[in-house]
Amino acid sequence: MRLVATEYVSLDGVFEEPGHWSGPWFNEEAGQFKFDELRASDAQLLGRRTYEGFAAAWPTMEGTGEFGEKMNTMPKYVVTSTLDKLKWAGSKAVKGDVVEEVRRLKLQPGKDLLLAGSGMLFNALMRENMIDLYRFMVHPVVVGEGRRLFDNEPGRRELRLTDTKRFASGIVILEFEPVKTS
Repeated sequence: MRLVATEYVSLDGVFEEPGHWSGPWFNEEAGQFKFDELRASDAQLLGRRTYEGFAAAWPTMEGTGEFGEKMNTMPKYVVTSTLDKLKWAGSKAVKGDVVEEVRRLKLQPGKDLLLAGSGMLFNALMRENMIDLYRFMVHPVVVGEGRRLFDNEPGRRELRLTDTKRFASGIVILEFEPVKTS
């Protein structure tokens, strides 16, 4: 499996609570992109906060069709040190050595392992060079405040742009792969 980190971000790098600021630019084109991304995945990798938000919304959300069915039935690996019971169908807690567990998951055959939101997990896996593809949905808005995606830990990460897409709404998709250093 390939680990794909997919993030909604504003022009100023905010990723926190995209439901509060991304809506005006989300259209049918963006929805189809997200559905294609989900179909290309066999499982999700989520941090606790993202899991709690998704688990509170998806199981009871109406009118989501095939997208909702896939979200609710696909395996979900949840990195948590505090949750003992995961109620959302298909969810399994990942505790202990997260990097080793993600390595194990990546060795399994299949489609993508999709990491969404989960900023602390994103940064931890980036530091360990575990992310195979970075996918950013850059929205044409400066939010001004909120958590930025990249933490302030020093350390240079070189990425190579592999694809771009532009939606009529103004969203730009930027895809990067890590540059392998010798």
